[in-house]
Parts: sequence; structure tokens; C-alpha cells
Amino acid sequence: MKLPFFLARKFVAAETVEKTLPVAAALRATGLSTTLDLLGEYISDPKLATQAKDSYISLVKAIHSSGGAIDKNISIKLSMLGQKIDESFCLDNLYEVLQVAKETNTFVRLDMEGTDVTESTVSLFERVHPEYPENVGIVLQAYLKRTGDDIARMCELKARVRLCKGAYKEPAHLAFQDMPTIRERYLEHMETLITKGRFPGIATHDDILIGAVKQYVSQNGIASDRFEFQMLFGIRTDTQQSIAAEGFGMRVYVPFGDMWYPYFSRRLRERKENVWFVLSNMFRK
Repeated sequence: MKLPFFLARKFVAAETVEKTLPVAAALRATGLSTTLDLLGEYISDPKLATQAKDSYISLVKAIHSSGGAIDKNISIKLSMLGQKIDESFCLDNLYEVLQVAKETNTFVRLDMEGTDVTESTVSLFERVHPEYPENVGIVLQAYLKRTGDDIARMCELKARVRLCKGAYKEPAHLAFQDMPTIRERYLEHMETLITKGRFPGIATHDDILIGAVKQYVSQNGIASDRFEFQMLFGIRTDTQQSIAAEGFGMRVYVPFGDMWYPYFSRRLRERKENVWFVLSNMFRK
């Protein structure tokens, strides 16, 4: 059963590229940076993976054609490019996307998914980064026990990292389970990335973490242009604007596409307030 899109409208910009581009342009006009994120994951059909690759390329070209109204910045999932089918096939698709990104001066962030593909994602990133160092970055998740080692690998590469807590349910032997520990690891990784990394994205909606980051950079004399905060479309929009008004970079991830249900479900699981928002707005005109 296909659920009506209005359920996800708070968190998903639109179902098509054409309707998403004006949303991104409007955000940029308010002083926020944007990353466009075509939704979908874990494709098992090579034909669909090829279609996803073509969709990513079309997205890059559409942004390039906007005449500078939209940030040339997108997020992609390798599982959409055939990562679970065959890594060589996925790598070929990724090279095609990155070549167009290089030609259009676009930045592509490789999203991080479940732990079944974590090592594969890091390894594929290490394959392409030397050829496209200005056009590709990666996401790392603070709750994974391996992330400290991955951050060391990325700092050695001088690669751009987006640090987030982590959104997938993972077993205790792979991921920390309690929030105090996750926050502690997040802040440790944040300090490493800001001091040794290359323009990291500090992705969080957590006031405790946001406050700790601001305190750390203030106490250590770290310029605000050494990193940027990142948040998701539709979540804490007033906070996004206030952080930008303080002089920090603020990037908003703008998801779109008709494969929105898994993403929407994760957002509802994260906060009970998100469930209430959807229920309270279901019948409003």
C-alpha cells in the first residue's frame, strides 16, 4: 500500500526533483547551505541500481543548471548503486557519478548505512577519494565502536567527514547503546575532526552536543569557518536559523523522492514529538 505523501511532508521536501529545487533555493536564500538527498536504499536489482545512478547524475546536472541558486552538494547511498549486488558494479556506478560531479564542481557525500556495509563503504570511499579529493566525502557514526579507527583513516586521507550519532539499530558488540556514552564518543570524535580533520560536518539536533561544540571551539580559539553544523530538513528550523545567525555554517539535508517511507519511519522512531506533529496535522487544511 502506498501511503499518502502528506504524512511525510514535515521531513521530506517533495517527491520529485522539480518540486525539491525551489525548496532548496528558498533555504539558501535565508542563509542556510543545503545538501539534496534522493531517498532510497538497499537496491538488489542491477537495472534499478543503474536507474539510481542515472537519477543521481540527473540531479547533479539539474543543480548545475540552477544558475547558482542551489548549493552543488548532494548525498548518496552506495546501496542504491548496487553495493549489495556486486562491489565492482557499485564502484563503476560511483565513478560515473563522481566524474559528472567533478565536471560540474559538485560535492558528493557518501551516506553511511547499517553495519553490514560499513567496511565496504569506507573501503570504496578510500578507492575513489584520491582521484576526487574535492568532490567526495563520507559519513561516520559516533555510536559505532569502530569509528575512532575510521576517523584516523579519514584524517590521514585529509577527507571530509560528516559526523552523526547513528540512526540504525545495531547490536551491542558493534555499537554503544546508552546515550551518555554515545554523546561522550561523539564529542571525542568531534574534537579530533575539528583539530585534525578537514572541514567536518557536525551533524546533530542535540542541544547538549551543540552547546559542547560551541564551548570547545570558543575555548580553543577555533574559527567558525573550520567546520559547519548540519541538521535535517523539517527538524528544529528555528534552531537552524539561530545557529546561522551566530556566525556558524549551517547545512540542511533536504531529502526528497518517492521512496520516503523508510526515512520517514526512522524520523518517527527518533522522537515522540515527531509522531505528535504528524498526527496533529493529518486533518488540517
